[in-house]
Amino acid sequence: MKRASLFILICLLISTSIYAQNTGINKNWEQQIYSLIEKYTRSRETMDTVLLKSILTPDIDQLVSSGEWRNGIEGAMKGMVRSSASNPGKRTLKVEKLRFLNSECAIADTRYEIENTDGTSRKMWSTFIVVYTEEMWKITSIRNMLPAEN
Repeated sequence: MKRASLFILICLLISTSIYAQNTGINKNWEQQIYSLIEKYTRSRETMDTVLLKSILTPDIDQLVSSGEWRNGIEGAMKGMVRSSASNPGKRTLKVEKLRFLNSECAIADTRYEIENTDGTSRKMWSTFIVVYTEEMWKITSIRNMLPAEN
């Protein structure tokens, strides 16, 4: 009888751990991340360094399409402000795909377009790694890419 009870207990423990567990991901978090990307876009367009600093983690890193690495919040912010000043125009980032790795980390793939003042357009991709910290979602990593020419 003890052996049968132990076997049943083990089976119950194993079966409950096999099923996918709720990660706590919800639509509200998705909306918060969409809003975070919008804040990033707005801060870049208006060069709002206060807003920008509030949505980046201190250890952010960014790889831009020119191949430049920007490390740490100060280096990233200086590079972003410099880039926005030298590449004026309307920035549009549209989240195409959002994937949660767990309840505190997600990947947002976006189409990134800069409508230049001369009427031309620069089309890229950006990938954002975002983390839930200090009771809000923040950007911890950015990868900007130019599409490959076919």
